[in-house]
Amino acid sequence: MANRHPKGLWVCFTTELWERFGFYSLLFLLTLYMGHEFHWTTLKGWYYGSFLWAVFAFNFLGGWIADRFIGQIKAIKMGAVLMIAGYCLVAISSAILKWPFTLGLVLVAVGTGFFKGNISVIVGNLYTKEEESIKDAGYNIYYMGINIGALLATIVTSYVFKNYNMSFWAAAVGMAISIITFSAGQSIIRHADTISVIKRDHIASSAAVASMSRSEVSQRVMTLVTLFLISIIFWICYYQNGSALTYFADNSTVKTFPPQFYAFFNCICIIGLTLTILPFYKMLNKIGKEPSTAGKIFYGMIIMAVSMVVMIFASLAGGNSNANNMTTWWLISTYIIVSLAEILISPMGLSFVSKVAPPKLQGAMMGAWFFATGFGGFISGLLSIWYDKFPHHQYFMILTGMLCLSAILVLAFIKKLNRFSQQTT
Repeated sequence: MANRHPKGLWVCFTTELWERFGFYSLLFLLTLYMGHEFHWTTLKGWYYGSFLWAVFAFNFLGGWIADRFIGQIKAIKMGAVLMIAGYCLVAISSAILKWPFTLGLVLVAVGTGFFKGNISVIVGNLYTKEEESIKDAGYNIYYMGINIGALLATIVTSYVFKNYNMSFWAAAVGMAISIITFSAGQSIIRHADTISVIKRDHIASSAAVASMSRSEVSQRVMTLVTLFLISIIFWICYYQNGSALTYFADNSTVKTFPPQFYAFFNCICIIGLTLTILPFYKMLNKIGKEPSTAGKIFYGMIIMAVSMVVMIFASLAGGNSNANNMTTWWLISTYIIVSLAEILISPMGLSFVSKVAPPKLQGAMMGAWFFATGFGGFISGLLSIWYDKFPHHQYFMILTGMLCLSAILVLAFIKKLNRFSQQTT
């Protein structure tokens, strides 16, 4: 199947791999750095949540600017420069010198806003109408690149650089490699920039754009907004990996690995599952049984709820005591289940937006998807403040209930969600 995908996919794959290496080299250490170096308690939850929200919220602005004025390629380059500067500032921060830390996070957030959503738009625009049936698989491959980058970040931050600041410098280097890779492959993907795409008759010719009524544009946008609102619940629970699950690793689990290393199991599972699930989807597609994109998201919500149930039992089995007495297998099992849920939701969300968004709103709508992601991260950070306020199993029970609600909402709106995602724009 890989041979059928556009060559530009591999440019985006490699670019995103190194960008995510940089990002996760920061994110995996963020709450640990604030707790151990700055000795922040409640404040670290606010910073973590606010940073996640800002990282993804700025994607809406970055997408809108790219759609209207400069295109995706220029926006991505602008974002890369800001991110490199941000990582360098975080790297020079310390318990004595805190202002570069805050400013650095702001620059990373703004830079990601120009970078992240716009490269996701390019991935979708690489596919013609005739290739719509393999777009889900394309986003799965692209998402595997994200997780290879995150996997490298777990290894580097855990075992190569055991110093926080050196890991942040590594993030800056990773981002530099990313933009060099992107620039080298620019000629292969230039045609997928929104400015070029609007001129291409097999994606969105001016006649096709004109034929889309205002009513249809509104309906497509409202369909996307429905998905965005439901997905917030998933992201609230998913981003516990940087808060509650990290706290559980740091305080309740035996010290076999550094707390940030548990994300390794998430990343390696995503890679393995992608290689497994793509042939499976191909087989189902041939016999007309492949679930719709919205159907895959529904299954992902259910599976994510199962991962939180595992943490309920882990807490009841001794994790509530914060005594570093729990076997690592509780967290490893949770991350494995989270990985299966993630692969059914995150890349499918990207594919869904690419299929449903009106042609002239591709960047803005992709940015809105990331805005919802960031808002979920923000609530996740705020919610984590309560992690130690009551027994951990009750905390994870709340998350389980939220995920069950989200699954019910997807099921309730699935006909609406499927309407446009099974057509082409």
